[in-house]
Amino acid sequence: MTSVANLQPDPAPILACTISRDVQNFDLLIDDMENELGESWGDLGFEDALIFLGQPESATLEFVAIAVDAEDEVDLSRITEIIRTAKAKPIKVILIADQVGPAALHQLLRLGADDFVPYPLPDGALHEAIERIRKATPAEVAATDPAAAPISAPAPTPAPVVSDEPHAEKAPAFKAKGDRDAVVLPVHGLAGGCGASTFAANLAWELATLSKTDAPRVCLIDLDFQYGSAATYLDLPRKEAVFDLLTDTAHADSDTLLAAMLTFNDKLHVLTAPSDMLPLDIVSPEDIARIIDMARANFDFVVIDMPRTIVAWTETVLSRAHVYFALMELDLRSAQNVLRLVRALKAEGLPHEKLRYVLNRAPKFTDLSAKSRVKRMAESLDITIEVQLPDGGSQVTQANDHGLPLSENAGKNPLRKEIQKLAKSLFDLNKAVETGRG
Repeated sequence: MTSVANLQPDPAPILACTISRDVQNFDLLIDDMENELGESWGDLGFEDALIFLGQPESATLEFVAIAVDAEDEVDLSRITEIIRTAKAKPIKVILIADQVGPAALHQLLRLGADDFVPYPLPDGALHEAIERIRKATPAEVAATDPAAAPISAPAPTPAPVVSDEPHAEKAPAFKAKGDRDAVVLPVHGLAGGCGASTFAANLAWELATLSKTDAPRVCLIDLDFQYGSAATYLDLPRKEAVFDLLTDTAHADSDTLLAAMLTFNDKLHVLTAPSDMLPLDIVSPEDIARIIDMARANFDFVVIDMPRTIVAWTETVLSRAHVYFALMELDLRSAQNVLRLVRALKAEGLPHEKLRYVLNRAPKFTDLSAKSRVKRMAESLDITIEVQLPDGGSQVTQANDHGLPLSENAGKNPLRKEIQKLAKSLFDLNKAVETGRG
C-alpha cells in the first residue's frame, strides 16, 4: 500500500531569506523576492536569524537579503553579527538600505556584504544583484566545493608582461608632489540623456592631448556614484580602492587618490565611480572638498562628471569650480530645470554666475527656425548659451560602446571638433592666466 508520504512532493528547499526588523516595511523587496524565487525563500526577524543560520537547514541558502532602515542604526550590533555569521557559512549577503546614514552603511559594507541595493528598489536592481553574486569565481567554487574546482597543473610563474593595448589600464606613473593648482571644470546635465558624461569624458581627453610637447596633466573624476559611466566610455574597470577612498577621506592623501585612479592611454587619469551603486550621501561636503583639493594640487585640469541630482555637496563643487558647465537641450524640460536650478542657487546665495550653459544637439546653422528658437529660449530664461554642440549622431553611441573618445573612433565628427575647440580655448586661457601671474 502506497503511503501518503510518498504522494506528497518534497517541499522546495529555501534558497534565500530576507532578514529585517519588519519585512512589511519593504514591500517592494517582498514583490521582487517572489518574482525571483517564487516560494523558495523565507523571512526572518533579527532575533531569529542567528538561530536559523546556526542550524543545518541554513546550508541550502544561496544568499540572505538584509534590509535595514534609519531606525536600525541605533543597534547595529545584531546586524553586524548576522553578517559575520552568514559570511562564515559561507552565505552571500545582499544589503538593502533605506535612508541609512553613510557611517552605518560604511560599517555594514566593510563587514563583507557582497552587494548593495538602495531602497526603494530600482527596477531590476535586485535581479542584477542576485546575478552578480551567483557568478562565483573559481577560488570561491574551490573553497565551497573542492571537487567542483577545475583540476589543472600548476602554471609556471609568468614573466612580467607589458600590455600592447592602446588603453591598457594602470595607475598614474607620476609621484604626488602637490605642486600644481588645477582648473576645476564640473559638468552637470540638466536633464536625463543630454550627453553630460559624453561631454565630460571627451573634454577631459581633448585637454590631455592638446599638445605633444607641453600637454597639461588632466584627471576626470566621476562623482555619479549610482549611474556613473566614465569607466564605460573609456573601457576602464572600477577599482575597489575608489570605495575605500570615498569612505575614508580623512585618512587619505594625494598618494591614496592616485592609487585609486587609472590611466587611459597614458595621458588621462580617471577616478571612476565605485563598482557598486552607492547612495550619493555616502560622502559629506568635507569628503568631496578633500578629494577636489588633492586633485587640484596634482593636476592642471580637473574635470568632474556630476550626478544630475542636487545633493549636499553640490555647493562644495560649485564653490571650487572655475567654470561649471550646465548641459541642456532645446526642449521644455531643460528650460524648466534651468529656471529651478538658478532659483535654488540664488535662494541659497550661491555663485550661480559660474554656470556656463552648453546646448547639446544644437540645430545646424542652416536651420534658421531652430536657431531662432534657441535665441528665444535664452532670452526667456535670461541666460547666455555660450557653447552650442552639434549632434554627433550614431558615431557618438558607437564610440561610447567601444570605450573610446570620439577623437580615437571618429576624429572628424562635428561634435568632436567643437569639444576640441572648447578644450583649446580653455587651455589657452589658462596659459594666459599663468603667464600673467608670472
